[in-house]
Amino acid sequence: MRDVTRVAFLGGIYSNYLALDAAIRAAKARGVDAIWALGDFGAFGPHPDRSVELLREHDIPGIQGNYEESLSSNAEDCHCGYTDPRDNHYAQISYDYTFAKTSAAYKQWMGTLPKQARLELGDQRLLLCHGSPRQINEFLWESNTPTPFIDRMLDANDADLIVCTHTGIHWQRRDDRGRGVVNVGALGRPANDGRTNVWFAILTSGPHGVQTEFVPVEYDHERLAREMTEEGLPDEFVETIRTGWWTTCLEILPAKERARGQF
Repeated sequence: MRDVTRVAFLGGIYSNYLALDAAIRAAKARGVDAIWALGDFGAFGPHPDRSVELLREHDIPGIQGNYEESLSSNAEDCHCGYTDPRDNHYAQISYDYTFAKTSAAYKQWMGTLPKQARLELGDQRLLLCHGSPRQINEFLWESNTPTPFIDRMLDANDADLIVCTHTGIHWQRRDDRGRGVVNVGALGRPANDGRTNVWFAILTSGPHGVQTEFVPVEYDHERLAREMTEEGLPDEFVETIRTGWWTTCLEILPAKERARGQF
């Protein structure tokens, strides 16, 4: 894929097949050359097979997130990387539901996906990963990921740009050469900002290097919320979809990111 100049990256789908469908249409309307999915196709939302069906229908390549790694290996939990009991409580509910509702054929397919991928965009070497190049479930947060640490990861992996997800909140940090990290955010749930839309990212190579556009996605969030309720998923999950504020998986947030939310 050395000839592409415009690529869309979808992070953390979390079974939000309605947002995924809207994002695919938005990306194609913007004339992208390729679309990549960066893992965690299931989790949080309803009907996990529907997201996989959309990815396969549109021939969207992807890499494993911690969910794909766990589902394909019949693990007992999502290996999400949480340490707090409350975070792990809700993560287990999400994983148990997703495990039960994901077909055996799709679990097997998930196990065939790579854990990382490399692209060249213009003169930049992109490393695609779920959490970080070091660990599939490592959280790279804007507030506590130091620039020297990013530089070391880039040097160690012969890359100019790390493109990742896992945190659920989009951000980027680039130096004057364009080197750095782009966390593309998540399609599965809002970015803890009181808005019901979700996000993906488009990277475009041009005369001024590789530029990043974070794209908001509006979708029928009320329909998703109703389906989540019908599937017996926790009210806390549904509230996040309806309000745009996280109610679970909060304890992992660094102080600055948590201060931006409602809880």
